Amino acid sequence: MTDKKPMNDVIDHMSNIEGSVPAQIEMNKLPKPLRFFGYFVFGFFAISIVIVIIGNLLN
Repeated sequence: MTDKKPMNDVIDHMSNIEGSVPAQIEMNKLPKPLRFFGYFVFGFFAISIVIVIIGNLLN
């Protein structure tokens, strides 16, 4: 059991009802297809934001 304190009442309620504490996701431990999908989604959003910023600066 960890001694982490919940950051708010909602997290505390969820941990009391579900019986677990939300953990940080470690990308290295995920299966390769899921990991690559996550990298693709994050990369897509990052590139999209850069393209939108450049598009706004050119107009």
